[in-house]
Amino acid sequence: MSLNTFNKAIWPIRDKLYRFAFRIVQNATEAEDVVQEVFSKLWRTRKSWEQIDNLEAWSMRMTRNMALDHLRSQKYRRTEEVTDIPAVSTVGATPLEEVQQQDTFDRVRRLIGALPENQRLVIHLREIEELSYQEICEALDMPMTQVKTNLFRARNTIKAALLKQESYGISTDQNPA
Repeated sequence: MSLNTFNKAIWPIRDKLYRFAFRIVQNATEAEDVVQEVFSKLWRTRKSWEQIDNLEAWSMRMTRNMALDHLRSQKYRRTEEVTDIPAVSTVGATPLEEVQQQDTFDRVRRLIGALPENQRLVIHLREIEELSYQEICEALDMPMTQVKTNLFRARNTIKAALLKQESYGISTDQNPA
């Protein structure tokens, strides 16, 4: 494979790979290092690309494995909230609606960050990166039933927490007075 193929097939997904690595390692510099390692390994294995059905899913799996290896080697894990989800579009909304939408968005972001790792990764790949179920299976090396179960549980956990907060009238992390 040539540099041209690399630029067409791999380079456009660099932001996805970075966001995915960041989701796992929870550190911007470390995520950049992981993606750099992935690119390096992809380039070294370019002769075998014809044998790969889905190069993007394969790249995502490689990113996952390298990020997890990086965490293991560092013996380091942080539980930082999710911060790299794109902002909510509020075109045509009133200022009050904009504030309410942003508040809900912030709560969902915090809830996603608090999910167990498998649920957090699956919901990120499905809802943020918009990968298909099959691509998620390949990226996480996870059976389809487990992907669907993790996504179902993640969505239900977020929904239940939002409904609970709404029933208490909570719009932020503050306790009702």
